[in-house]
Amino acid sequence: MKKAIVLVLCVIMVVSLAACGDKGSTLEQAIERGYVTVGFANEKPYAYKEASGELTGEAVEIARVILERLGIKEMRGELTEFGSLVAGLQAERFDMITAGMFINPERCSAVLFADPEYSIGEALAVKKGNPLGLGSYADVANDDNAKVAVMTGAVEIGYMEKSGIPSERIIQVPDQASAISALQADRVQAITMTGPSLQAMLDSASDESIERVTDFEQPVIDGESVRSYGATAFRKADTEFQQAYNTELQKMKESGELLEILQQFGFTEEELPGDMTAAALCGK
Repeated sequence: MKKAIVLVLCVIMVVSLAACGDKGSTLEQAIERGYVTVGFANEKPYAYKEASGELTGEAVEIARVILERLGIKEMRGELTEFGSLVAGLQAERFDMITAGMFINPERCSAVLFADPEYSIGEALAVKKGNPLGLGSYADVANDDNAKVAVMTGAVEIGYMEKSGIPSERIIQVPDQASAISALQADRVQAITMTGPSLQAMLDSASDESIERVTDFEQPVIDGESVRSYGATAFRKADTEFQQAYNTELQKMKESGELLEILQQFGFTEEELPGDMTAAALCGK
């Protein structure tokens, strides 16, 4: 009898331990606790904190709508340097990345992207009058006096390297505000980031000594335009979360709600992603 009782107790303990170990999926946990933690890099217009402390941006507001419809009422932001977002997601410092991150094959190997929420091109800003006549990355490459500031970890670094700009003339800075400061202080002769992001920074800086290069020539890398697509990212195992997110995102595209949110942050109909998918961009 004692052996039988011990056996039953052992079985109960094993079942209990197994139940404790089954925390459920990331999506299930977020729904149960009522909030999700998102990684962001304080980059306008994608994801940033306002003076009031409110987290906003196109990626944030799109995610906010989708998450609420999935039953998750609150978003908690985890400010992270852009170049460390993927590592932070993998280390479970947060549950998803809402930073307007571009989808590319290298990142596809590390994270699971939702379908794109926007498409976008690159932009360049210089001192007023464009003293060096810079209209493309090729122009920067061909002028030994031209240095350009770019945020650490940004996709533009690879574009510039492939356009022939030497690494010593690519000045990496921790955030967009530092890029503006570098140009204002003449430490660089240009700064580069995506079009809406650059426009948002110039509007915020209100510095008439800096101007955006009109008719900037989009770089062609390995024979293809660098027009890029941005999306929310999840951990590789979170396919359930990604699929649920994609379902709601598609509804927003079809209803026009996606464009309405994008327009609040300086995007236009030209920046809509169309029928492009993460699978196509990841080469799957």
